[in-house]
Amino acid sequence: MLENLPDFVGHALREQRAGLDQIAFNQLPLRAGQGAITVASLAFADHAPLPALYTADGEGRSPPLQWTGVPAAATSLALVVEDADSPTPRPLVHAIAVGLAPGDGSLATGALDGGEDTPDDAQLGRNSYLRHGWLPPDPPPGHGPHRYAFQVFALGGDEPLPDSPGRDAVLGLLESRAIASGLLIGTYERHDTTVRAGEAAADAMPPGAGPA
Repeated sequence: MLENLPDFVGHALREQRAGLDQIAFNQLPLRAGQGAITVASLAFADHAPLPALYTADGEGRSPPLQWTGVPAAATSLALVVEDADSPTPRPLVHAIAVGLAPGDGSLATGALDGGEDTPDDAQLGRNSYLRHGWLPPDPPPGHGPHRYAFQVFALGGDEPLPDSPGRDAVLGLLESRAIASGLLIGTYERHDTTVRAGEAAADAMPPGAGPA
C-alpha cells in the first residue's frame, strides 16, 4: 500500500517514530514478574530482518512463532505485534490475539491471518486498520528500518476476555492480568525507489553481464 509513496515523504518523516518505549512490553513492569518468556521464530533471529515473504512486499502471511518459559500460574496467553517505528504518536498494531492456550507453545505460518490456520483457542483482535488478523509490515520508502515487536504475555486469573479487542482494551487487560512477558524484534526497511530500481535492474541482468 505504501510502496509507491514518494521517497521525500519517508525522508520528511524519518525522525518521527512512536518509539520502542511505547510498545506494550515496555509500558508494563513485568520483566521482573514471575518469569521471562522467551519468544523466537524459525523465520528470523531477534533484531534481524523479517523475510519479505511475511510483509506487504511478499505473500503477507504472519510468521511462525514459538515461546517457552511461561509460568505455571498462567491461565491464557495474549500476543501483540506492534511497529515501534511507525510515524505515529503510538505504535502501529499489526496483530492482536488473546485466549491462546497457556504454557509453552507455537503458532504456525499464517496463524494470525484469520483463516483456517488460526488456532481454535485464539481470538483475533483488531489491528490499527480495524481489521482482524495480521497486518503485513508496510513501511514508507526511505523512512529507515522499522522494528516490529512480537510480544507474548502470560495472563493470570479467569476474568472474561474482551471481545475483538483493540490496543486500548488489550492494554487494560494486560495491566490487570499479565504476570510475565517476552519480546522478539524483527526489522524491515523499504529503501528509496532509486535504490530499489537499481537493485531490480541488477537482478534483471543476465549472468556474466556487467561493465566491460
